[in-house]
Parts: sequence; C-alpha cells; structure tokens
Amino acid sequence: MKLLLAEDDALLADALTTQLRGSGFDVQHAPNGAVAEFLLERDAHDIAVLDLGLPMLDGLAVLKKLRLRQPDLPVLLLTARDALEDRVVGLQAGADDYVTKPFDFPELLARLQALLRRSQRQVGVACQVGRLALDDQAHRATVAGEAIDLSGREWTLLALLVQQQGKVVTKDQIHAAWHDESEVGAGNAIEVYVHRLRRKTEGAGIVIRTIRGIRSEEHTSELQSLAYLVCSLLLEKKNGTSVILINSVNRPRYRVYLERIILKSGWLKTV
Repeated sequence: MKLLLAEDDALLADALTTQLRGSGFDVQHAPNGAVAEFLLERDAHDIAVLDLGLPMLDGLAVLKKLRLRQPDLPVLLLTARDALEDRVVGLQAGADDYVTKPFDFPELLARLQALLRRSQRQVGVACQVGRLALDDQAHRATVAGEAIDLSGREWTLLALLVQQQGKVVTKDQIHAAWHDESEVGAGNAIEVYVHRLRRKTEGAGIVIRTIRGIRSEEHTSELQSLAYLVCSLLLEKKNGTSVILINSVNRPRYRVYLERIILKSGWLKTV
C-alpha cells in the first residue's frame, strides 16, 4: 500500500516512516505542503497522512485541493490542535479521520488499516479492456489482477484512452484532461507518457497506437483491443487482388472486425 506522509517534524517523520514501512506500507514523505500537493498530483496513493501545521501550504489547504481531484482517497489528519472546532473543520474539509499529537503508533496504524478496509469495500471496477482493469474510485489499474504503478498524469491519460477506446484522442484533449495549459504544444511530453503506458501495460492485451497527421494534429493516440489489430494484420492484399479470405477466422468477433475494415478500405469482395 502506497502512503503519503506529509509531516514537517523531521524526527517524527523519520520515526513514522520506519514504523510504517515495517508494517508493510510503501511510504513517500513530504516535508511541506507544496511538496505534498505535488506528490499527490504526480503519483497514485492508497492513503494519505497530513499534518495540519505544514509550512508553505498548510495541511487543510492541501486537503481541500486534493478533494477536488481525488474525492475518495482516504486521508488521516495529524495535528497538535485538539480543540473540537479544529477537528470539525478538518473533517468538514474532507478528512476521513483525525489523530492528535502525541499519539501511540499502534492507534495510528489501527486507524489507517480501518480506513483502508472501508475504502476497499467501496472499490469497484469501472472499466475493463482485455486484461487491463481500471478502478476509477481508487485510481488504480491492474493487469491480470496485478497492480501497476502509475503517476497521476499516467493514470489520467490511461483513463482517458480507455474511456475513448477505438476513437482518436488529440493532444488538446490530453492537455485538457491534465488541466495543464503550460505544456500545450511543448516538446514531446505526451510521447513520453504514452511510451511509459505502453511499457507498463505490456501483456494487458491492448495497444496504444500513435497516429500522425490527422486534422493538422502532430500527434494523436488511440487505444484499441489487440483483437482489432490482429484482424488488421490479416488484411493483406496478395498479388494485387481484391479478395480477402476470412473464412479461416473462426471467431465471430474477429470476423466482424474484418468486415468493418473491409468496408472502410474499399476492398470489394469477401469470400
């Protein structure tokens, strides 16, 4: 389980990191609110622990921004503020639990495990393509049941391609999904992320194709099932004929793909 720990007290952060890792968590530490916000946006996490008194950007501000992007990520607040109104404000901002300092680690661990159990009961597969399954609530992707590690942008791009599977997705659509205007048209940022997704989804039974020169777009991406592409490879003109043999394709779904391709290609005859 990947956990983000946002804590500015170096001694406490080191102690918690050691104990949490010993309890099976993959801990990522942020020493201030700005770093916490960056890591939460860039990487996928299963749970977050936020100190309210973070420098640069306090924990409450981090939490409010996080809830706009990830409303279902379990979040536990750490704070030395034990007043009732402080706890109420934190919970109303979107926290799932609240622990005041000082605390015993077994209590913190028990609360984290309870939040994770509650979160996992709510998990449901939103979409499946081939052996790739996406859980939209947890922002988690699996290939044949094995979780794959995705950054925030990788998750957003993969979810967009799956949602639009079989359709062309343009650069502008990708940047819009990233809510990022700064990199529109800049370099090969999208190509880098597409390359990463191809590598991470290897064996999933899907292919992310790059299509160039469509509607003046330098680059577009399209996700299709491997079955469609296999059928495409079967369509080879031999000796200049317009005859495509599809009787040997014994799976009806593949035959449908072939027939669609034939119609689009303008080839005149099937037998």
